[in-house]
Amino acid sequence: MSQQGRPAQKPRASRGTAPTASRRGWLLRIIIGVLLLIGIGIGAATIAVAMTDVPSPNEVSSSEATIVYWAGGRTELGRLGEATRRSVPLASVPIEVQNAVLAAEDRTFYEHGGISPLGLGRAIWNNVSGGSTQGGSTITQQYAKNAYLSQDRSWDRKIREALLAFKLETVVSKSQILEDYLNTIYFGRGAYGIEAASIAYFGKPVTELTTSEGAVLASIIKSPSGLSPEENLPALKGRWDYVIDAMVEQGWLTPTKRAEASFPEIAKAKAGNRLGGQTGFLLNAVTTELAALGFDETEIQRGGLRITSTFERKAQRAATAAVKQEGPSSNTAGLRIGLAAIRPGTGRVIAMYGGKDFVDDQINNATRRFAQAGSTFKPFALAAAVEAGTPLSSIWNGDSPATIKGYTLNNYGDKSYGKVSMLQATEKSINTAYVELESNIGVEQVADAALRSGIPESTPGLNLGQLDLTFVLGTASPSGLDMANSYATFAASGARATPTVIIKVLGPNGGLLYETDPQTTQAFTPDVANTVTYALSKVVTNGTGATALALGRPAAAKTGTTDGNRSAWFVGYTPQLATAVLMAKEDEAGIPVSLSGTGGLGTVTGGSFPAAIWVAFMKAALDESEQVAFPAPPPGVIVPLNCPIVLPPEGEEVPLG
Repeated sequence: MSQQGRPAQKPRASRGTAPTASRRGWLLRIIIGVLLLIGIGIGAATIAVAMTDVPSPNEVSSSEATIVYWAGGRTELGRLGEATRRSVPLASVPIEVQNAVLAAEDRTFYEHGGISPLGLGRAIWNNVSGGSTQGGSTITQQYAKNAYLSQDRSWDRKIREALLAFKLETVVSKSQILEDYLNTIYFGRGAYGIEAASIAYFGKPVTELTTSEGAVLASIIKSPSGLSPEENLPALKGRWDYVIDAMVEQGWLTPTKRAEASFPEIAKAKAGNRLGGQTGFLLNAVTTELAALGFDETEIQRGGLRITSTFERKAQRAATAAVKQEGPSSNTAGLRIGLAAIRPGTGRVIAMYGGKDFVDDQINNATRRFAQAGSTFKPFALAAAVEAGTPLSSIWNGDSPATIKGYTLNNYGDKSYGKVSMLQATEKSINTAYVELESNIGVEQVADAALRSGIPESTPGLNLGQLDLTFVLGTASPSGLDMANSYATFAASGARATPTVIIKVLGPNGGLLYETDPQTTQAFTPDVANTVTYALSKVVTNGTGATALALGRPAAAKTGTTDGNRSAWFVGYTPQLATAVLMAKEDEAGIPVSLSGTGGLGTVTGGSFPAAIWVAFMKAALDESEQVAFPAPPPGVIVPLNCPIVLPPEGEEVPLG
């Protein structure tokens, strides 16, 4: 074929000619450049490490206390950083206890150079992928982090921590690093250092600790609040098993000794006078929320934070006074009273009564989930029914006993009411009518309404996977705070907020580190929520919540009393404030017992002591607030009833019509 008309082709370069040499030149320049960058990096790192000062343990211990203020931001509520600090030489710490700490926190401590490559890689992946912000978590890095005491969660701080960790490993012995770490780490209960922790948890010096006791302290390091024996003993025991097993894996404990080991008895926590009364409960609530926000124990306890809480001093005093004035005074052994008050639409907890004295008992009765809710769960069924189009005038069977889908139940006192409206069933808290209502609309819908209002899925006894008709009768055990927040949702015309005890957090230099931004979720339409409020207001004017009439302003509420009289509740609200009051009794083993006989009453109902406490508190807390009316329910809700129930002078309930 002719090649005429085509341009002459250039001869191809043979292998090994100029282009290959050119590529090699570029490759050589790239290698030289990379080596220069590495050299510069090493030089910069060397200079940075050389210029990094190593703080002493005493400098770490002299940090600034965190101060918590009342809601106004000016008056001090209390301090978080006042603690016991004790230092001991490493030789005083039994080798088994040292090994327990290493098994829990840093098994390769004596092998790495300050930073664990695997731990660092894991931290980088978590931070880049959006997981929890964390460091490499070697003991050297933890000590470095404590030394810096910075609230900053930036990469800059991580770099500075890494530099200090490298520096520590070059100028301080491993034994000295471990000793300083053990003398400065926080163990909870206000104890800094393993000697203080040994005394706080076991009442003995560290030299006398057993392997099992040392493993408890090593377990607590990970989360002194989250693994405290008072708040989460099962989790602490699980962590203890993990630590003990790790000691066996590392060859620091024989399988025989492991088999003989058992979880030790921990001494009851002692609180100082500065935490007396309600102060300790309030400060502990602040500490718990700070931890949930991502502040670590060192930052919380001695980072010099300035925290404005949501707690209002006047309301808090009112809570304490109300329990003292209106609570029972006889047969009170084992009695627990809790109170929680929330501003609807904001989630701000303005007052909390956790118990008689935090110094004597650190269990917070306002936040602990232990008392069955009883009939205070009925408004959730009411909300679900209204959503489904069921009117308050709908008629239900109020006779007792009643059998519904195989479940036989009674009304309180085994009273029969005949045919009643849904509004009347609410006013009189008629069990049989409400279980029939629940059966009609579906237990799942009632449970969904409870969750949307603010009841946590983790509530004991909720049994979401095995729902039955007992749900509406309050067999679950929410906290007083849970119930106050759920009713606050109705008070806010269906807008649910997340409870909070913190308004803002400032760093030691005054910089803003955190500020609440109240966000609400419309759990129910205003029409549904306002219909529920209307019905609950009738509980006060016409029903079991009549004690609340003494408040002298519009109020909506519900009583709750459980089988066996093991708990009694009064939960109610005005447009400005939602409050839950609960009472329950426990024996010395913490087993629920009957309230019968408390305060001289044969049966303690929600309308007795709890209602009286609620009224006394609300009167004082709302004293200077203007009276505000509830939003009107939608048209058609307020209708004449076909069969009203009236109470004649002698108090016997008589159905008419």
